[in-house]
Amino acid sequence: MVRHMPMAICIWKDLSEADSVTIRKEAEKYAKEQIQSQMAQFKQFGIMSSWTTDTTYRTLDHDYEIRQLRIFQKMVERGLIYRHHRPVYYSPSSRSALAEAELEYKDSHVSHSTYVSYDLDLIRRDDWSPALGELIRQQPRAQLLVWTTTPWTFTANMAIAVNPDMRYIVMIDQKKPELGAVIFATERRPALRSILEEMQWDTVLGEIQGSDLAHASYRPLFSKLVDAPSLPVIPSSHVTPSSGTGLVHCAPAHGQEDYAVFRALGLMPASSASSIVCHVDSLGKFKPTVAEVLGNGFRELVEGKDVLGEGGKAMVSVLREIGVLRKIERIKHRYPYDWKTDQPVITMATSQWFANLDAIKDDAIAALQDVQFEPPQSRNRLETYVRSRSEWCISRQRVWGVPIPALYHLPTKRAVLDYASLSHILSILEKKGVRHWWDGSVEEFVPPYLRIDGENVNEAWMKGTDTMDVWFDSGTSWSMLEGLAKDDEVADRREGQYADVCLEGSDQHRGWFQSQLLTAVGCAQPERTQVSPYGTLITHGMVLDEKGKKMSKSLGNIVSPMTIINGGDNLKQDPVYGTEVLRLWAATVESGNDMSIGPKILSQCMESVRKIRNSARFILGNLGDKRQPQQEKVTHEHFSLADRYVMHKLYELESTSLEGYAKYDFARVVSSLSNFANITLSSLYFHITKDCLYADAPNSIGRRAVVTVMDQILETMTSVMAPILPHVAEEIHQTLHADNAHVSSVFCEPWKPLVVEKIW
Repeated sequence: MVRHMPMAICIWKDLSEADSVTIRKEAEKYAKEQIQSQMAQFKQFGIMSSWTTDTTYRTLDHDYEIRQLRIFQKMVERGLIYRHHRPVYYSPSSRSALAEAELEYKDSHVSHSTYVSYDLDLIRRDDWSPALGELIRQQPRAQLLVWTTTPWTFTANMAIAVNPDMRYIVMIDQKKPELGAVIFATERRPALRSILEEMQWDTVLGEIQGSDLAHASYRPLFSKLVDAPSLPVIPSSHVTPSSGTGLVHCAPAHGQEDYAVFRALGLMPASSASSIVCHVDSLGKFKPTVAEVLGNGFRELVEGKDVLGEGGKAMVSVLREIGVLRKIERIKHRYPYDWKTDQPVITMATSQWFANLDAIKDDAIAALQDVQFEPPQSRNRLETYVRSRSEWCISRQRVWGVPIPALYHLPTKRAVLDYASLSHILSILEKKGVRHWWDGSVEEFVPPYLRIDGENVNEAWMKGTDTMDVWFDSGTSWSMLEGLAKDDEVADRREGQYADVCLEGSDQHRGWFQSQLLTAVGCAQPERTQVSPYGTLITHGMVLDEKGKKMSKSLGNIVSPMTIINGGDNLKQDPVYGTEVLRLWAATVESGNDMSIGPKILSQCMESVRKIRNSARFILGNLGDKRQPQQEKVTHEHFSLADRYVMHKLYELESTSLEGYAKYDFARVVSSLSNFANITLSSLYFHITKDCLYADAPNSIGRRAVVTVMDQILETMTSVMAPILPHVAEEIHQTLHADNAHVSSVFCEPWKPLVVEKIW
């Protein structure tokens, strides 16, 4: 299984102004080119497979796409797919919503740490609690101090959240007494004192409970610019004293927790776009509607500007101009970035399609109980990710991909995506290809039961333009093996699981490992909802440079596997190591952890391969480059003490290797093979038997015994090394059978385990 990035992103720079038809055409062309490139690389890696078109698959294959859509239809039938207008991770650089698995977090992101103050609405004192009224009744003003790292979201403010169980301090800044009382969390006073140094913190009016603040109201920041109603202070347990001021600026359009609080309090109906304030467009820029909040005076300052760039800076200028800015500083902090464009994302309310994971995650966790994890601790990682998710945003605003075949009734603004509509649509796409969704008329796809007499179908209906998340694409790869699992023998062996083994990096616990599990459980029949699509999950770490640093273009420390195999432009700097050295390195490291690679490590691996080859060459030389004829072999009764000892060590090598392969502990296999070749053979057995090999008569029992032992050593060593060093193993095998015109590959030969009773 080769996962692919969104191809439209790869060609976006060259086609940013092109129409969707051109982008799809070029994206498909690019995808097929990359498939051929990857296939050629896989062959050079020595990966054994049947690489024909008939025996490989691509997620853009027609059969694959139809299977994917049928899986999607089953999830729709189970009521797992729905449409909401709510905040999601959104990437302005790729112009699409993103799932958590498509994010990378950077600790070096710089934001504006911004403190502003909102005025309590003094006119509505009747809504105040007695405790609040008692403290500030004599004050000309009372202000709520809030903090954010996204000042551009202030135009979308809809509430301020307070924790009802926290204590809040009410104080006067003696340097600016005209500002009246200032309110913030008591626990935050020491931290804020060092941050807001210009304030004088000595005059404290008292403390109140957070519940005394709840249900009060305040004036919007920009109420001086445009007439606007007061907004509520709302209670929420998600407010903590760990950062900020203990008073949280809520913008449901730009905060998932804010949205959840509004929904929980009944302040916002589900999937209602009109009830969420948002002034940011699909490019991540302020829309003209921002004038509704800022007025026309500041409209030109912010409209059309990037909220993460000039627009954010402009918003700070507005805050300073209207006198509500208390402090601003630049800080570095952890922030999500688009995994493919390497650009920062925002949280923004958009209309998207979601999969309900709350309904299936218990079954998904249960399905993992029969799965073997390597390393074992990776189980907790995957289970934690599954438990932490409530829904999966599966729609993307990309023109290249598998469509979400929804229909939209324009007069009623209704989205239609149900089992019946999909049955009609998929019957067409099965015949004409999935790309026909983009090319065909909407009239062709609207089923009879949705049509209204006298209504012009082409004018009343619109096809959806969203595509599926690429993790949904790759996450249905298990369906390729579904036919195999129906075979009685295979099904019994796998207990209903489709794949024996899935291998990927540690980042795929929130990616491919998870998406396979969720799609398999999500579309399963009732009797199979707790069956995993795989039997074993092997997680490997990430490759680091020789100093243990993460590879990146900016550091110039990327080590390409193809450069390792073929060498670089400067062969003195990047010599040719070949496939076997790369494979040995991969088998040597503890794959469950991050692993380093570089010239020093590769040189050590090359030396290990050389020593194994030299041991095999020595034996081949004494065998005359062919297997010892059966009639010349001797039985173990004629073995010397050295012969018996080396056969015992050979048996240990075989046993250790078989156990290592069974447990995917390839490092143990390599270590045992290297020690046997370097110590048992080169340093001991070869040294002891040289006199016998060179001086004794060819037909002597002693020499024939040594040759018999060496013949067995080479056969067993070849079997042990073949999965890791396939080219060396094949070379040995072909040399031994050079006189056989019909010799097959070493991989067509069975592994013949040693019989203990006949070794010594």
